[in-house]
Amino acid sequence: MESKKEFFLECYKLGIIKFGRFTLKSGIESPFYVDLRPLASDPKILKHLANYLLDMLPLDNFDLICGVPYAALPMATAMSLESYIPLIIKRKEAKDYGTKKMIEGIFTQGQNCLLVEDVITSGKSLLETIPEIENEGISVSDIVVVLDRQQGGKELLESKGYRVHTLFTISEVCGMLKEEGHLSNDEVLRISDFLQGNEVKFEDKKRLSYAQKLDVAEHSVARRLLETAIAKQTNLIASADVMTTAELLDLADKVGPHIVALKTHIDIITDFDPDSTILPLKDLAAKHNFMLMEDRKFADIGNTQELQFSYGIYKISNWADFVTSQVIGGYDSLNCFRNVGVVAILGMSSKGTLTDAAYQAEALKVAQSHPNVIGGVSQKQIPEELLLFTPGVSIAETGDGKGQQYNTPEKVFADLQTDFIIVGRGIYKADHPEAAALNYKIAGWNAYTASL
Repeated sequence: MESKKEFFLECYKLGIIKFGRFTLKSGIESPFYVDLRPLASDPKILKHLANYLLDMLPLDNFDLICGVPYAALPMATAMSLESYIPLIIKRKEAKDYGTKKMIEGIFTQGQNCLLVEDVITSGKSLLETIPEIENEGISVSDIVVVLDRQQGGKELLESKGYRVHTLFTISEVCGMLKEEGHLSNDEVLRISDFLQGNEVKFEDKKRLSYAQKLDVAEHSVARRLLETAIAKQTNLIASADVMTTAELLDLADKVGPHIVALKTHIDIITDFDPDSTILPLKDLAAKHNFMLMEDRKFADIGNTQELQFSYGIYKISNWADFVTSQVIGGYDSLNCFRNVGVVAILGMSSKGTLTDAAYQAEALKVAQSHPNVIGGVSQKQIPEELLLFTPGVSIAETGDGKGQQYNTPEKVFADLQTDFIIVGRGIYKADHPEAAALNYKIAGWNAYTASL
């Protein structure tokens, strides 16, 4: 087998330990979080883990193996298969029907059982588990643990007479990760301080201001958006989901002084005409200093998207400053958006959306690496080099009964560190859209400044 360090580094790649700021079940803030369940998804690693754990033990001492539910169950199963020691299964709670057993499997009273646990912290949960096994007439003398968080659990159990075998300690793995450049000296010191029982002070990371983002922005559209936001003291994008040219131009003229951009769905305009719709719209954008965002949500192969973008009756490439696009077509599908900015759809605000965590992670990789992308639409924080556009923002409402979920400006700036809020019905369906836009402009700007 590979060395113990090499083995741990393979496990680490599965995301079993994360470093940062985490609130534990106890309410304590920890500088690291451990979750070993992903190990069960890699058969090779699980097999090697079973053998590493078995190699630490006097196997002749044990008649049975039992894993503490749930994370240790696959580990105990793998150990049973490798050692031919029979497995018993402890339930989290007894069934309220049938035999109502807490322990499942074949065993006899007087047998000695090896208890398998993934992580040990205080040891109190194990002290609650062991009596439930011993109540069946089975003795427990040894406990084998993959990772000791070094917070007193091993010492507590040993003081009660149990032998505790640990494959790794948190100090040991931190040392290995530091050697490999995955942890800084400051992070190691913070973890060491935490393990000594001291309260760890986390420095709240401050969001970048628009001026700071402007200093590092490379795309010309991103720069113009930020410059406009600073000049007009607004982060509001009004969504113009109206169906006629007259309504579109009327709304643009009324809300123009208060917005950084107007978001259009140009293909819902029933009387669209390049001369009577687009030319006056561009004049209003120049008059009130706002940008045009076409919310086309392109979602096709690159060649088709290029045709949709540049041709047809709408000729979006002739007038839009930036567009929205799904990234389901992959990196190359975004190459066609020349001379405009792209806002990548990373996650949607509708209830039941299929943009799950795995999709969002891959979509974010594309957004971060593509030079045409200036930001993303998401319902969670994204890396600060991208601009975050958050739809579904409302001052008063929480939902529309059709799956749309709303957030307040205060919430999205404080929790998501949003850059621009997108407001639709709250403005264009208001009795006085201009006044509504002004209210959202003030609320959005105040929420932004409060988040700095």
